[in-house]
Amino acid sequence: MTDKTRLSADQLAHNFADLHPAYDRDEAVVEASRCLYCYDAPCTRACPTHIDVPRFIRQIQHDNPMGAAETIFAENIFGGSCARACPTEVLCEGACVDRTLLKEPVRIGRLQRYATDHAMENDLRFFEPGPDTGKRVAIIGAGPAGLACAHELRKAGHAVTVYEARDVPGGLNTLGIAAYKITTEFALQEVQPILEMGVDIRYDTPVDGVMLETLRRDYDAVFVGVGLGETARLGIEGEDLDGVWEALDFIFQTHTGSLSECRVGRNVVVIGAGNTAIDVATEAARLGAEQVTIVYRRTAHEMSAFAYEYELAKADAVQFLWQVQPLRFVGENGRLAGLALQRVQQNGNGRTATVTPLEGSDFDLPCDMAIKALGQTSLLDLLTNVDGLSVENGRLQIDAQTGATGAPGVFSGGDCLSKGAEIVDAVQEGKIAAAGINDYLS
Repeated sequence: MTDKTRLSADQLAHNFADLHPAYDRDEAVVEASRCLYCYDAPCTRACPTHIDVPRFIRQIQHDNPMGAAETIFAENIFGGSCARACPTEVLCEGACVDRTLLKEPVRIGRLQRYATDHAMENDLRFFEPGPDTGKRVAIIGAGPAGLACAHELRKAGHAVTVYEARDVPGGLNTLGIAAYKITTEFALQEVQPILEMGVDIRYDTPVDGVMLETLRRDYDAVFVGVGLGETARLGIEGEDLDGVWEALDFIFQTHTGSLSECRVGRNVVVIGAGNTAIDVATEAARLGAEQVTIVYRRTAHEMSAFAYEYELAKADAVQFLWQVQPLRFVGENGRLAGLALQRVQQNGNGRTATVTPLEGSDFDLPCDMAIKALGQTSLLDLLTNVDGLSVENGRLQIDAQTGATGAPGVFSGGDCLSKGAEIVDAVQEGKIAAAGINDYLS
């Protein structure tokens, strides 16, 4: 099973079906009727893009999904993706009053999906470009931050050109989220209304510091939304063996070809315990791996993955090994055969606590595929020669109120600021920067 999955097409389709099936009309109206329509609604305050949640739920209750979709997209043009992949359990639904009163929140995410799916299935459009201002803005990166910024700028009437290193739009929203959450087809369909606003995208065009300076001369403002780079390396023996994968490469394959062509090991080990690690482990299990194990050098209390993601992985029979650290990848005839691990003792609590190796605790964990999910490296080294741009701890420094960097006319948002956050956070940062750019150009 180290080459292609051995599951049938029907099995794969079942394994990668929606986590939560879409509501039909009656289900949506019944669920909407549970909302208390709170004044100063905590769900809206918990949403980074500040969608008017009670308003769109009331519109659904009154059988107006088109109006609900417009309410959502007015604040979050990626509302469909967020309905599928946003951590609603810790954002809007986590703040829902019904969670306290009835021990069960209103299913805001599924209601949001009902409305946004209605708009997409009926090819509805709610926005159009503003009157031409004569101003031109360059955007580096066609991920959620860059495209949300582009959409807002087109509404304001500015001409927008997006420079994208890959050959498809959407960034990790298209290629880097588990396929059982968001399919490639859906992600590309969601981008289409943004492109139809007159956004010009130039694919296969990576931007470095030299080109950034050219863009600054040629455009009235620039938005930097370059995202992040490759998975961080462990720097241990055997890291280049056949069978050692980067997390995003493993996820990419589920978006760039058929599921039946995806490679997966029989015995898969995932290194790391963040949300991406959970995505990778769950996808490996659903592709047909016989055993999937996540290894992490701290305890379950320190894992950065959300609790509901942890429960999802356990439901897919993913095993967890806590307080172990990799020593080397074990090879056999040039291929991965196992991962050498060492038990550690954690000194204190929290992710900043140090760990101490336990002498004589080394052991080998057999595997034919090991996937590194250790977070991504920064791409900002490409921009450090630009006067006024400041990078600290792998993050580009900005004014949080406007998205402005220290370089005049250069703004930024997305994962190059957060080092990896949620779609909804990237969208909001794109919106903030668009407002900052609009003020700057005015």
